[in-house]
Amino acid sequence: MENEFLVDSDKLSEAALKRKHEIENNKSVRIDHMKFLPNMDQLESDIQDKVLENLKDIDWDSYTDADVYRALAAKTPSIEDFKALLSPAAKKHIEKMAARAKIETAKHFGNTVYLFTPLYIANYCDNYCVYCGFNCYNDIKRKKMSFEEIRHEMEVISKSGIEEILILTGESPVYSDVKYIGEACKLARKYFKNVGLEIYPVNVNDYKYLHECGADYVTVFQETYNPDKYETLHLLGNKRIFPYRFQAQERAILGGMRGVAFSALLGLTNFREDALASALHLYFLARKYPHVEYSLSCPRLRPIVNNDKINPLDVHETELCQILCAYRIFLPYVGITVSSREEKHFRDGIAKICATKISAGVSTGIGDHEEKYEAYKEEEEMESKASDFDKKESIKALQQEAVSENEECGDEQFDISDRRSFDQMYDDMAGEGLQPVLNDYIYV
Repeated sequence: MENEFLVDSDKLSEAALKRKHEIENNKSVRIDHMKFLPNMDQLESDIQDKVLENLKDIDWDSYTDADVYRALAAKTPSIEDFKALLSPAAKKHIEKMAARAKIETAKHFGNTVYLFTPLYIANYCDNYCVYCGFNCYNDIKRKKMSFEEIRHEMEVISKSGIEEILILTGESPVYSDVKYIGEACKLARKYFKNVGLEIYPVNVNDYKYLHECGADYVTVFQETYNPDKYETLHLLGNKRIFPYRFQAQERAILGGMRGVAFSALLGLTNFREDALASALHLYFLARKYPHVEYSLSCPRLRPIVNNDKINPLDVHETELCQILCAYRIFLPYVGITVSSREEKHFRDGIAKICATKISAGVSTGIGDHEEKYEAYKEEEEMESKASDFDKKESIKALQQEAVSENEECGDEQFDISDRRSFDQMYDDMAGEGLQPVLNDYIYV
């Protein structure tokens, strides 16, 4: 069983619809997804080859209980041990994995959990990625925030208490060019102590410029590390070029970024292979650039505007927990982020085991933080009178109502599951016995 990603909009012209169907159904009209375009930096790096070599001919069912026990007993697990921890055989040992992961987390991070929020500043996109709400053929409300709107959103977020922000855009160098993103970074530096970027991959000099503007770290989702599957999901735009995206973190490091983050989007293809590849991508880069701060995230597919049937298929919460614990055991020093794609109960639990970073006060829409933050306040006034289910549904309804009343907002990239405000998240994490951390860097 697979997701049905292809959806037609009745607002497309006849010519546009014809072109869309041609791109979807005729591979010969699509550009070579493994060949760099002329304007793209191409690094002399063997890391992609190393990662893809480790994905060849894996028989996940060949791993046994003995392999899992060996991996759990290893002081420094090998790549082969990591594969065993991702295998089906490890699923029944998930409690032992969680216990080991919790020990490793405490060694390197204590009982802390970092809080941040994303800020989407534009949702225009030149790519046709069939699973994404921002894709160029999806009929959504588009918006690019002005600098005054960005400043206002940042001021609202900053006043809530958040000190770290992740700036995101759709992947359109036309609407959201590097200079526009750089000016957003300069504004963010006035309000926040840590500034991250999740934008389209750029060249080394562009990353250098963005770092000079105030960006500290870069997150790039490879989406899937299976080149053949990647080709069928990314049909148009610069994102179609698999190796250019793969080398993004290394270019960011060469551009001076302090940290880089990695992820696959689980549910697109074999989740074990993508989890393995994500970690190995980080592992090999860390051996080459040991001074850099590294982190992983583990998002699952979510419904999008105009396609509410999209789901993560066989990646259930148990499998997600297994992956995250395996990450922590294999890479005990890396940060692990769990996003608002996941439910409250899962995020609360995983933060006590292996996650080190949690988003709060989240909106994946454009220009709607103030409206949603007002909805948080209304919901929190009601929460003492409602059941857990009613609380979840009421805040969702309040936020959607608030945003729908503001015609200036842009549509969301995907639907989120955990809608807690920063204050509620802070209190909940503290209530779980964790120490919420807002920032651990001081600029001098």
